[in-house]
Amino acid sequence: MKDNFFGREYDIAPAGGETGQAFVATHEDEKFFLKRNSSPFLAALSVENIVPKLVWTRRVENGDVITAQKWVNCHILTREEMVGPRVAKLLAKIHHSENLRHMLEKIENCYFSAHQLLARLKAEMEAKNEANNVMQTAIEYLERNITAVEKADYVVCHGDVNHNNWIISEENELFLVDWDGAMLADAANDLGMILYQYIPREGWDEWLSNYGTTLTSELHRKLKWYTLCQTVMQLTTNQSEEAYERAKQIFQNAIEDDEV
Repeated sequence: MKDNFFGREYDIAPAGGETGQAFVATHEDEKFFLKRNSSPFLAALSVENIVPKLVWTRRVENGDVITAQKWVNCHILTREEMVGPRVAKLLAKIHHSENLRHMLEKIENCYFSAHQLLARLKAEMEAKNEANNVMQTAIEYLERNITAVEKADYVVCHGDVNHNNWIISEENELFLVDWDGAMLADAANDLGMILYQYIPREGWDEWLSNYGTTLTSELHRKLKWYTLCQTVMQLTTNQSEEAYERAKQIFQNAIEDDEV
């Protein structure tokens, strides 16, 4: 497939991914990563060097907005690499960035409290009629513990921090990509999904130290609460088999955590 941008004809090919909205555009020695209808928040992330550099944005005839980012030769982080301090430090940079928070809240109303997340989850489960015994146990836990997690400092959360969204360039730059689910919420939304998925329990203290915090009983409860809330939501929505199995395993790790 070919398309024209700024008077040049580019070869367009699918870039893979679960949404089918990403493409690779090449013209002679130029190469871009294209995404259809990315969040306007992408520009702020580019400035902060959280994602590969945004080169241009264009609205096409059908109304879609196409963004082009610098092509980065890279590798996707392995599960083992998620344990290292670089992931923790970049996530801390994102969570603690006032610029990113201000930019995201200007673009859209995307605050999500524990009460809002739980209400959305229950509505989704009711609509899909997905209330099996295990999920009902999780919902009861969420309802029973919501007062313990409702106090939050709202930060920019990515919302899907699995290892497939972390890349390292040939220049050794670490990026976190695919920000379509960005929201302002408790940092535990991101932290829990990493800890329960990749970090052995004995490594939590060190990983959180690299992030810049310590594991308290209050934080531990938040990690479990938000992880259960996210994974139950994922298990009730349509997604790939790989994503479903990933959510299922994380859910199991969190529901079996009886320390809180």
